[in-house]
Amino acid sequence: MMNRINSNISEFPALKARKAVILARVSSKEQEEGYSIEAQKHRLETYCARRDLNVIKTFEIVESSTSGDRKHFMAMVKFVKSQKETIALVADKVDRVQRSFKEYPLLDELIQKGKIELHFNTENYVIHKDSASQERLMWSMGVIMAQSYIDSMRDNVKRSIDQKIRLGEWIGRAPIGYLNVKNEKGRGDVIVDPERAPLVVKLFETYATGAHTLSEMVTMARSWDLKAVNVKNPPNRSYIHALLQNPFYYGFMRIKGQIYEHRYERLISKELFDQCQAVMKGWHKKQFKYGGKEYIFRGLIRCAATGKLVSTDQKTRTYKNGNTATWTYLRAWKPEDPTKKHWVREEIVLDQVQSVFDKLSLPAEAQEYIEGYLRDTQHSERGFIRRQVKEWQEAYNKSQDRLDTLMDLLLDGTVERQDFEEKKAKIRLEQIKLEDHIKSARQADDSFKIAMLNLLAFLRNAGGKFKGATVAQKRYLINFVFSNLELEGENLRYSLKKPFDQMLDLTDMKKWRALEDSNLWPLAPETNALSG
Repeated sequence: MMNRINSNISEFPALKARKAVILARVSSKEQEEGYSIEAQKHRLETYCARRDLNVIKTFEIVESSTSGDRKHFMAMVKFVKSQKETIALVADKVDRVQRSFKEYPLLDELIQKGKIELHFNTENYVIHKDSASQERLMWSMGVIMAQSYIDSMRDNVKRSIDQKIRLGEWIGRAPIGYLNVKNEKGRGDVIVDPERAPLVVKLFETYATGAHTLSEMVTMARSWDLKAVNVKNPPNRSYIHALLQNPFYYGFMRIKGQIYEHRYERLISKELFDQCQAVMKGWHKKQFKYGGKEYIFRGLIRCAATGKLVSTDQKTRTYKNGNTATWTYLRAWKPEDPTKKHWVREEIVLDQVQSVFDKLSLPAEAQEYIEGYLRDTQHSERGFIRRQVKEWQEAYNKSQDRLDTLMDLLLDGTVERQDFEEKKAKIRLEQIKLEDHIKSARQADDSFKIAMLNLLAFLRNAGGKFKGATVAQKRYLINFVFSNLELEGENLRYSLKKPFDQMLDLTDMKKWRALEDSNLWPLAPETNALSG
């Protein structure tokens, strides 16, 4: 199907913009040297010349598109909005403009008002006010692919962290009484601080007697000069309070509210820790944990009348013959009277969700085109990964130079051993994070391919996959596709995440054929853009 796409520029649909703003962006100084803003500018100036676009301003931006408030990008948007006529915003690729959907509403509003057109040189298509839904889908697919690479790297970092947690390894700065060090294998490790650990134990033992208030313990800690490494200020009440509640000292680490056993030396017993908690709270707090059944919609839907979360429960009826029947209900509030509760059978809401998944399937021919588009764009994303790895590797090398310099200062007697160990531990923490980023980035390509293949496989039979899924899988798919779920009476109100919101209208193959026959397909990327 790809060879039927007409690449004649003269057959581009009629566009309004005659003036253009060029956007050439890299995400760091290091990338600027390797990726070259000048190269982007040259390609985009050539593009504008071919299409008779008058370039009124060029924005050379060095900032990330995934973090921060994008000050330079917003300055460009402000300039474009100040113009009276339609402006062509020309960029090398979709990912030069955005790597997430957070800018989508802003850009889409300017497009619908006729303020801008988006011109993408490498992908070779234009998004304007009158673009068909299929063209807008290509824009969304470009964004979701750019975002998927970032998400893949983040997922790999998360998997690395999860693996460390499973092995009982601490993932951050060690609490007072311990030190972050580098072990014989060159990996980050945590050891007992011989100077501060005895003072921490003494703090627990003293407080466990119940003879001292928390304020008195703060005074004691200050008299002992009990401070964490690289901390100048004396401990305050909240610091000592948190220390006495930290399970790390008896062998467990708290991460995002969850408790995991760690592999490091323990300073105190669990019994001593519990005695301190009893003194602090005045009573033994019993911990409860929900152990019931996991329902499909638990925590996913809000009541349209009250804005409260819809709860889920089961009702069981026993008949005279001894047989029982169980129903699952969602509890919300009546739209006409929000003070009264309203019960809805789970299957009624589930049928509405199922009908949405049934409509998500794309025609096979459309999937064929999207698969080709994904393969083409993946090549350029690999370049992004290589540049990111290079940036992190350079940062790692710089930190290693700092370590080497620090070692020289230690050997010369310029730096004391204690200062050396503290600064070395801080640098090693930075290096461990960089090592994780580099490792995850190198795995991101495979992760991205798997994610995209899974997405396309899902779209081939979204309805069937949802219907045959387990409760946990259904919850995952609902979170993946839906946003803003609300229950109004028995009716489910919802919106879909991008790009699924555009796919509901593209199940008719006639729309795709009409797009192709009218030469509205995104034009094929130039050969050198795929091979370079």
